[in-house]
Amino acid sequence: MIACKAVSTQARAVPVVASINRVAGSSRLPMAVLRRQTVRASAGENELDTDAIISDLSEKWEAVENKPAVVIYTVGAISGVWLANTVVGAINSLPLLPKVFELVGLGYAAWFTYRYLLFKDNREELLDDIEALKKKIAGDA
Repeated sequence: MIACKAVSTQARAVPVVASINRVAGSSRLPMAVLRRQTVRASAGENELDTDAIISDLSEKWEAVENKPAVVIYTVGAISGVWLANTVVGAINSLPLLPKVFELVGLGYAAWFTYRYLLFKDNREELLDDIEALKKKIAGDA
């Protein structure tokens, strides 16, 4: 049997397990108790304000000047992702190529680790390259 004690946090009570009577040497909590505690603990913490998100998105959409271009780019991006997924699926169905690609990826990861992550000077060089790329993309160059 589990004895619970209610502890007040803000305006609601959250059960806290105070003691557990061990049944046949078992120290596990019943799943129903764990689920109830998890749901009660996370119920108020992760509330999503959908009205604020929708109003923010509608404001940003109204601020866009060239709406047809945004729609075309969005459709193009979704089509590109779909096409890439189709190509990767087709390549994955071939017997030997997935293993070759896995080997190439492993080799590249090993090279990248040796080239940029192993030594301090190379890590600083990588960070400088990333910052330069960020400035180039953001237009602050």
